[in-house]
Amino acid sequence: MASVAIYLNFQGTAEEAFNHYKKVFGTEFSNLMRFKDAPQQPGAPALPDVDKNKVAHVALPILGGLQLMGTDMLESMGQKLVEGNNFTISLSPDTKEEADRLYNGLSEGGTDGVAPHDEFWGYWGTCKDRFGIRWMFNIIKQTW
Repeated sequence: MASVAIYLNFQGTAEEAFNHYKKVFGTEFSNLMRFKDAPQQPGAPALPDVDKNKVAHVALPILGGLQLMGTDMLESMGQKLVEGNNFTISLSPDTKEEADRLYNGLSEGGTDGVAPHDEFWGYWGTCKDRFGIRWMFNIIKQTW
């Protein structure tokens, strides 16, 4: 079933923030993955030990079926948190075709696009639309 989530970026404080949100909303994580749990991408440099326990992905149901999701941005990977890149609207459509259609419409006239493609966890892409809003397209592999 298609869903929408709000995806938050942190500079090393994702775990602290999500433990706080977990307490406030009284819910449990539906997913928590650390960078050390993800396979190293071909050609990517090895992660420094200090970054291995940082949060690669976390999901927490909050209200009305909405999930907060998040990650730590890693300076060791050239990522820097600045106001404006600290959130993304994450769309999880039912099919790859719908993900492609949404990407094509939202990326039109935009920047920073990565067309949806297969990754180890599923079908994923991202873009910033012409209004400066970041969008993510994500279909978890089990739903294909």
